Amino acid sequence: MNICFLMYPWEQIDPENDTSLALIKECTKRGHGVALCSPANLTIRNSVTNAFCQVVGRMEKVPATLKSFYNKAQLREEMLPLAGFDVLFMRANPPLDPIMLNFLDSVKDDVFIINSLQGMREANNKLYTAAFGDSHSNIIPATHVSKNKSYLVKQIKESKSEKMILKPLNGFGGSGVILIEKSAMSNIKSLLDFYVTNADGSSNYVILQEYIEGADQGDVRILLLNGEPIGAMRRIPGSEDHRSNVTAGGSVAKHQLTKAEKALCKQIGPKLVNDGLYFVGIDVIGGKLVEVNVMSPGGITYMNKVYKTRLESKVIDFIESKVIDKLQAFDRRSRLRKTVEDA
Repeated sequence: MNICFLMYPWEQIDPENDTSLALIKECTKRGHGVALCSPANLTIRNSVTNAFCQVVGRMEKVPATLKSFYNKAQLREEMLPLAGFDVLFMRANPPLDPIMLNFLDSVKDDVFIINSLQGMREANNKLYTAAFGDSHSNIIPATHVSKNKSYLVKQIKESKSEKMILKPLNGFGGSGVILIEKSAMSNIKSLLDFYVTNADGSSNYVILQEYIEGADQGDVRILLLNGEPIGAMRRIPGSEDHRSNVTAGGSVAKHQLTKAEKALCKQIGPKLVNDGLYFVGIDVIGGKLVEVNVMSPGGITYMNKVYKTRLESKVIDFIESKVIDKLQAFDRRSRLRKTVEDA
């Protein structure tokens, strides 16, 4: 199997905790051909979509630790046609680059892409969680999305809670997430000016979300593969930050899924699979779905450490099975066509 990781640059990888690196290492260990490229390296040559890739050299013995693998990996640059790969693994950080998806549209029928382009288009920002909420469902916190600052101020004043969460629509890793309080209303208009209004006069959508009691104790990151949970961890905020993201100074601990969390996964899993979102990270607080992460969900390395497991093995097992299914379907169609042609 040949797999291309469409991701952030190699130099930006955290050699000890990076989920993408764990997946790359697992593929290399299994003898698969591995390449990686960033969205900026996509190109078209003679009407064929290519990428300037860094190809990971094959190893006789793959180092045991991520850091050793990262340090010993040999990369060589090649321009390669994307349709020649069996798999494209989307691991680019948000926000989603629509031009990148336009490049990939030309190969989506030739290569298994995880996650699917249409699914990424629908779910790349925090609005996707709204698809799981309705008048009969209480699995998402009350959420408001707007560019209208007066409307947002009104929602804050009318909220029954003294606290709310404000965050940019396309943030990731906890960046830009702040806790606001009614007792500081004099500062809120200034905050909205900063978040909503750009220097050039354009504006941004922001999310204003109900504060869930217990959020100060952290959230739960759950990784779902093909609609089923494969791992979970509790993320605990640091002493000087309300955010529980590890990149923001939070720590992690073991977590056993509650009955409510299992029911939540069962409820949203079929839609995720139907949308081609096979590898997803969800953030849950108090049994409520806060975010769906579909571009480069992380957490594998941390879960591996606290549970002494290797979740990347399950992910690559799944991808291998999808490639086999695709090849078998192609062979079957070829045989049936030949039967018709020979009739």
